Formats: sequence, structure tokens, C-alpha cells
Amino acid sequence: MEIKKNIELKDYLTMKIGGKAAYLVDITNKHDVVDVMNWVKEHHIKFFVLGGGSNTLAKDEGFDGIIIHNMIKGIKKIHEDSTSATFCVGAGEILDHFIHYTVQNNLSGMEAMSMIPGTIGATPVQNVGAYGQEIADTFVELTAYDTSTNEFVTLSKKDLHFSYRNSILKHEAWGRYIICDVTVCLNKSLPKPPFYAQVQKTLDEQDIHDYTPQTIRETVIKIRTQKLPDPHLIPNSGSFFKNSVITTEQLNELNKEYPELKGFVVDENHVKISTGWLIDQSGLKGQKIGHMRVHDKNALVLTNLDAKSYHDLASAREIIKARVYERFGITIEQEVLEIA
Repeated sequence: MEIKKNIELKDYLTMKIGGKAAYLVDITNKHDVVDVMNWVKEHHIKFFVLGGGSNTLAKDEGFDGIIIHNMIKGIKKIHEDSTSATFCVGAGEILDHFIHYTVQNNLSGMEAMSMIPGTIGATPVQNVGAYGQEIADTFVELTAYDTSTNEFVTLSKKDLHFSYRNSILKHEAWGRYIICDVTVCLNKSLPKPPFYAQVQKTLDEQDIHDYTPQTIRETVIKIRTQKLPDPHLIPNSGSFFKNSVITTEQLNELNKEYPELKGFVVDENHVKISTGWLIDQSGLKGQKIGHMRVHDKNALVLTNLDAKSYHDLASAREIIKARVYERFGITIEQEVLEIA
């Protein structure tokens, strides 16, 4: 286990912004986890666990601690029957590589999450999902190192209290667990409609009625390729803002002026609406804001034109939030996590 010093965080983050980390270590197995946590306790230093760097930001002052870069690999089938197959997946496995693997084996349950950047270990933290699927749908359990008790533990779906882009790992248990592997259960049955509206529309436009994990994956990849910039070419963190959850009363009021605005039921009193639509209707889609730009095909995405500092990004973020609140009275929330 090699601990590196004074590492540029922007080299590990897809937004390409951020100062230096005092230390960084790559972990590839559970023994590394124990070793690095012993080192952390010995040196009385902060730590932050980083996966693929696609949904994470660093501030200009960097991080006066150690970045634990999770590179634990491995895909192991642990159970199979006539209806499903269950896999234990190393936290450092690239999410889309695993989805490709499941689709190649004609398994359904995660195909609509195709092309989401990052690692599978990051998915339970904020219940990552897209186009009508989320990790909670297939999640069974995870194994993690509990830094408060210094032991490995297993956390079930019930333990994590999943909700829309949320879990206890993002709040009361933030920073407590270092995830080593995630267990998911995939279905052998074919995907069934109705699908997410944009997915169904694209399937219909292509006259596709053979609904398989492969056709759904290909359709989602087509949509994402058209709507989302490649972070290798244009620095970005994917969806920068979460879709907004509002009350049904708020939606009814908005529909008086904007009848085209759709709400997706969250519970009996709340619906989820498109934050991208709010940003677009606020006149910001495609607009340059300082050194950043709201993407012209997906207003949820904030891209880095030539920003060199977190301050540039934060200024653009606050302008967007203020404009949406001024127009609709809705406070939109950042989805991307921050190293602290």
C-alpha cells in the first residue's frame, strides 16, 4: 500500500476543478482498508472515500487529509435459480462495465442505468438511478468497514433507508462506512412496459417492440449520448442538480400557467418534477455563466468551459439557483457530492 503526497484532486475528478489532497492511497482489497484506517487513526487525520470521481467536487483549498481511492474489483455470482441471479461486485468496479456484463447475460434490472459514470460502490450512497430504475430496485446488501467500530459489517436494503437519490449513507452515516462490495439481484425475465416516457418514445421512434435488456440498454445509450456531454471531452459531473420534489398543491398551481409540466408521484402528497425544465424555463439552458455553461441539451448538467477554481463553479451554481427560485419559488438542490 503506497500513500502518495500532495496529489492534484482535479486529476481524479471529471469536473477538473479542485485543489490538492495532502495524501492519497489506492485500495484494492479489504486488507488495504484495515491498513489505511490504522494509518488514519495513528496520524489523527481526516479521510474521504473516492470512486470514479464523476459525482464529486473538490474546493480550491483541497483536502487536508487522505483520499481513499476505492479500486476494489471483482464480479462473483453467488446464487442463481430459475428466475434470478445474484452477484457480489467489488466497490471499485465501473458501474457501466457491470451493467454491460449483466445485459450480455440477458439479465434485467439495471439496463436503464447504462452509461451512468462512476463505480458501483458509490451507487448506494445516494441511490443512483436513471430512466425509471435505481440501485434500490436490485440492491440486496453491501459489505463495508465500519470506521466507528473498526470491523467489517453487512448492511441490508432495510438498513439503508433508500429514498429518491438518498440513503442514510448520505446523511447520518456519512463518512462512517468504507464500502467494499455491493450485492445485487438481477431478473431473468424480460423488461416490461410501461417504460420511462423518453425511453418508450425512443423505442417507438425506432419501431422496437422486442423489449430485451439489450434493446433497452442500447436505447438508453442512444438517449444519453445525444443529451449528455462526454466528461472525457467536456469536463462535467453529470447531473449537477437533483430533480425537484414538490407538493401536489405546488404542482397544481404551476399547472395553471404551465400545463405541460408533468409530475411523477413520490407519495400521496409529493411529486417529482424536472429540474432541467425549471432551469430551461428560467432562460438558462445553453447559457454561459462566467467560466461555466449550462449544457444546451440537458439543463441539469453544468459544464466547465475554462474554470480553474471551485469559486467559478459555485458562482454559477448560485446564479442558477437564484434564477429558478425567482421564477418558480422552488429551491433546487445540488446532486453532486463535495469532498470535506
